Amino acid sequence: MDKTIHPLKITEVVLRDAHQSILATRMKTEDMLPIAEKLDKVGFFSLEMWGGATFDTCIRFLNEDPWERVRKLKKKIPNTPFQMLLRGQNCVGYRHYADDIVERFVKQSADVGIDIFRIFDALNDFRNIETAVNTVKKCGKIAEGAISYTVSPVHDVALYLKMVKRLEEMGSDIICIKDMAGLLTPTVTYELISEIKKTSKLPVHLHTHATTGLVGMNIQCAIEAGVDMVDTAISSLSMGTSHYATECLVAALKGTPHDTGLDLNLLSEIADYFKEVRKHYAQFESDFKGVDINILQSQIPGGMISNMENQLREQNALDKLEEVLKEVPRVRKDMGYPPLVTPTSQIVGSQATLNVLTGERYKIITKETRECVLGKYGRLPAAIDEELLAKVAQNQEVIDCRPADLLEPEWEGVIEELKEKAKDITSDEDRLTYAIFPKVALNFFKTRHQPMVEEPAPPEKAPAAPAAAPAPAAAAPAMAGGSAVYNVRVNGRDYSVEVSMDDSSSAPAPAPSASAAAPVAPAPASAAPASSSTPPVTAPLPGSIFSLKCKAGDHVEAGDTVIVMESMKMETDIKAPSSGTVQSILVKEGDTVQTGDPLVIIG
Repeated sequence: MDKTIHPLKITEVVLRDAHQSILATRMKTEDMLPIAEKLDKVGFFSLEMWGGATFDTCIRFLNEDPWERVRKLKKKIPNTPFQMLLRGQNCVGYRHYADDIVERFVKQSADVGIDIFRIFDALNDFRNIETAVNTVKKCGKIAEGAISYTVSPVHDVALYLKMVKRLEEMGSDIICIKDMAGLLTPTVTYELISEIKKTSKLPVHLHTHATTGLVGMNIQCAIEAGVDMVDTAISSLSMGTSHYATECLVAALKGTPHDTGLDLNLLSEIADYFKEVRKHYAQFESDFKGVDINILQSQIPGGMISNMENQLREQNALDKLEEVLKEVPRVRKDMGYPPLVTPTSQIVGSQATLNVLTGERYKIITKETRECVLGKYGRLPAAIDEELLAKVAQNQEVIDCRPADLLEPEWEGVIEELKEKAKDITSDEDRLTYAIFPKVALNFFKTRHQPMVEEPAPPEKAPAAPAAAPAPAAAAPAMAGGSAVYNVRVNGRDYSVEVSMDDSSSAPAPAPSASAAAPVAPAPASAAPASSSTPPVTAPLPGSIFSLKCKAGDHVEAGDTVIVMESMKMETDIKAPSSGTVQSILVKEGDTVQTGDPLVIIG
């Protein structure tokens, strides 16, 4: 067993996971650059500064080029290795991409300045990280193979040791224990790392969060067991759902054989800087700022809790949070005990939320839940609940191969698509951005050279008023041909409805209203008349319209997908409740909708 006493190495996560955990990943590059040179002087093992949600947030909310962020920081931090979090075959997205995309993404990341790639798969299906690991090695960079730590009837130390052996065989340079929800306990930490050190000669890196309050004891036990590196966050962005404070660990080890050698005075200056920066992002802070030992039972990462809080608040259902938190472990068990880390945390969390809000378990099943159950994210750790499998599969085959083996190369298709959609986009970096986030990227390409429009502050965290009841119709003067126009309000939106004498009506078109929740596309001119009594298909949850799967005049069968919604980064298929003809579509791609908003009329 290798327990050689050595200085502990520190990876500082303030530029990625700390603000992702506490400030919804909203820190801008302009707030990182002024302190960059001091960060470079500290002597960290590495600075984790990219990957995870940072790529998505840069183009979705900050109007920043994520590739440019790396370049700008590298100029000011030339001496400290840059580290990123890579989701294996998912890169920094939420689905599996073909090997040619993964290879190009890794190579471009290495070229722009990433030195250490922490590579994980949410299901610990290491077939899904092989391409990434191999490409990192070809680029001459460091591959840190990560194990997503979780607790279940099928996860034990023996299983994790098998994973370590597999990562070693694949060519990993470092083994990472990735405890994203803070589920480790001191005893388990000591046993797990001790056993790894007995069976592997690779350095061991511990990544663990402070959510359950055990982080300090866990790190101490890890040090005693021979851990080589740990992740910490500068104190002003530490604890809560973030990480243990860097200065605390440096101070605790000062003068011991594990002394980090880092300068506490310099760290104090950096902490003071980020203390002020944090104030700029107060609107994005979660209510969760302390300790929650219950997470040892629910296993829900802190960021996942804040997402569910926001989703429930939007639906005036924040009182159901406890019910959702209890449903999460049930869904996780039904789905074969996946670790709760991106994207499986979003998949399980969104499904649990839908189960509670609809009042019926699996009445609505997200696209991602279906694909996860069908093996399209990889091999689940345990057996899937038979009832859920039957409901999802519906004669579809559960695959057992590496999911990416079923994907055709994508790169040439990306180039051709961009020739049609954005002719001026010719750099490989932009093409990769589009390949991973196509819809968001197209919007970003249009706005990146414009001043950023500040995000509105989130709604007050008090229970919202109940949704307005439909307002009485106000009749307008009769129109030629024996019809009249009525203004009606449904779920806070105003509509003008033309009603003819024979009780048929034209498709509802939105009337301008300051109270409308989101813009609604007028009904297409080709829309066929719909019966005034035909109820619209409505949104089952708040989100945005990801894609339209039908058009006015199409015939659809009951159960056909007519619209795909996106919520919490997950896609939900909106299905036709009955067979018929699409009379009108009341939304367009990109629209934001609330629960109960009308989407399409099928007559």
